[in-house]
Amino acid sequence: MTSPAGDDRAVLRVEHVSKQFGRPGLLGRAGRVVHAVNDVSFSVGRAEVVAIVGETGSGKSTLGNCVSGLLRPTAGQVWFGSEDVAQDRQGRRSQLRRKIQPVFQDPRGSLDPRWPVERTISEPLDACRIGTPRERREKVASLMERVGLPSFVARRRPDQLSGGQQQRVAIAAALALDPELLVADEPVSALDVSVQAQILNLFESLRADLGLAILFISHDLSVVQHLSDRVLVMYAGRVVESGPVEQVFDHPVHPYTKALLDAIPAADPSDRRVPVPLKGEIAAAGSVGAGCVFAARCPEAVTACTTTVPPETDFAPGHRASCLVAAAARSESASSPTEERLTP
Repeated sequence: MTSPAGDDRAVLRVEHVSKQFGRPGLLGRAGRVVHAVNDVSFSVGRAEVVAIVGETGSGKSTLGNCVSGLLRPTAGQVWFGSEDVAQDRQGRRSQLRRKIQPVFQDPRGSLDPRWPVERTISEPLDACRIGTPRERREKVASLMERVGLPSFVARRRPDQLSGGQQQRVAIAAALALDPELLVADEPVSALDVSVQAQILNLFESLRADLGLAILFISHDLSVVQHLSDRVLVMYAGRVVESGPVEQVFDHPVHPYTKALLDAIPAADPSDRRVPVPLKGEIAAAGSVGAGCVFAARCPEAVTACTTTVPPETDFAPGHRASCLVAAAARSESASSPTEERLTP
């Protein structure tokens, strides 16, 4: 399958992707289908960092797995160049996956505890039979230098390394096949704050020096703010707001985005603001009824929010959100502001 016409600058285009788990009922019995990702579209340009943020259960990791080819979408397309990552031809999918590499949250789960660092980094090269043994050794040494690993750790095993060093090994292995896109799923959440900064600086240098595109998945908005160009805010499988990171952080539109930003600890000790916590738990994907997925927890919800799915509305160039209340406030033809508010 060939990609339709689109932005030639985009490395990745995700078009109306949905992912469901479970099965409908058989023989009249009730089934359970979980809509983990529901009709999500976005793109990632060359040397661009696009972040996906949201609470646990929002669907961001499932979306990342669909992009990296670890999961096949139930509907929609994941275009990498002119090819669909989710297409059926296994041989072609394997070639595409070489250009899209994942970096996982806990490197200890992705590194073989029996293998020394040099073998872990070399394994993708060995599996794809790239270069001679000498060329592979040289490539491993170059990759270790690129990610800031000293040469003496080459023969050490994962349990002899710090958490930051383990993640650097995982990143080096992901870079071995010269990918064009990294899908980084919570890559710093298991690390100390000081080490987090080092790994984030590494991602930034990879983007700047290699022109890598990065899909960065995180629940930590403070991390996203310093690394990303654009951000997608997900809730219960849907993108509720997206746009340039400065625009979204400085002028949030959706109540969920506002709540996430309000929860970031203030850097200034004199800032005495008290964040207002959201009531209830995040809605289980697939359990949301008609209307806005956030209506049950939203402090700004009106009656229409429980019955009408909010369309995407443009609030600034590239800045979109799905919120009936915000759209009505922006529109001159908004309905009466005296409509009764719901109590979450």
